[in-house]
Amino acid sequence: MLVVGCGDVGLRTARALGAGTGRVRLLALTSSPERRPALRAAGITPLAGNLDDAASLARLAGIARHVLHLAPPPGQGTRDPRTAALVRALARRTLPHSLVYLSTTGVYGDCQGAWVDETRAVAPRTDRALRRVHAESLLRAFGRTGVRVALLRAPGIYAADRSNGTPRQRLLAATPVLRAQDDVFVSHIHADDLARACAVALWRGRCQRSVHVSDASDLRMGDYFDLAADLYGLPRPERIARSEAPRHIAPALLAFMSESRRLATDRLRRELRLRLRYPTVREGLAAGLPGQRG
Repeated sequence: MLVVGCGDVGLRTARALGAGTGRVRLLALTSSPERRPALRAAGITPLAGNLDDAASLARLAGIARHVLHLAPPPGQGTRDPRTAALVRALARRTLPHSLVYLSTTGVYGDCQGAWVDETRAVAPRTDRALRRVHAESLLRAFGRTGVRVALLRAPGIYAADRSNGTPRQRLLAATPVLRAQDDVFVSHIHADDLARACAVALWRGRCQRSVHVSDASDLRMGDYFDLAADLYGLPRPERIARSEAPRHIAPALLAFMSESRRLATDRLRRELRLRLRYPTVREGLAAGLPGQRG
């Protein structure tokens, strides 16, 4: 099995798959020599290669029966040359049996708070989302060659043991949120549940199928931060009007406050047959509190 983009979620997925137990042989593409000891310690064999250097990917041809693609696109442009290079490398010899790609629910753009299932047409509004749509289209085309490609669309990923993985720092910085009449719906998934979804999708994911990997919290963003503040024993954030937001909120964060949608997760339950360990953010955030167990 080959993991491309073996960061936090990749390492969690490796644990879910039984890395180091002999149940599965895991390989991970890495362009950083300093990452190799950590990968080996996790029971993963590192492979030198860089998605931005197509020539370095030649050894990937025919190397794995299953591929987990977690690498993000570049930080600019509207296309994903990294996924294009990976697909070309994998297509040179015996094709993998399955490939799972971790995408984003941002491909839908703003849905004005409507419930969204996987049949909804994509409507990306940002370059970041356009890059993901391009990657998905490349992988769907790859799937038509006989590879079972599953696309997992995830919302915000959180976990107490993940870098910037909880709202605590924003609460400590007293970053305001939108007032109720201007607020947007947001969705989340605990990093451990996302890793479990990646693992099971390698076998249970249906060909050319997209699946939402989200919990059932159904919260507006301000309510999410109020919930977190109460759990952490911190002051709830100030509520402000959208017209005031550009003066108080960084542009990158404000961009997330311009899209509102709620995610249907029937396919996650019925097709991947995954029962989340953290069905809402209340359980997931509480599990990360000192003295608590997941």
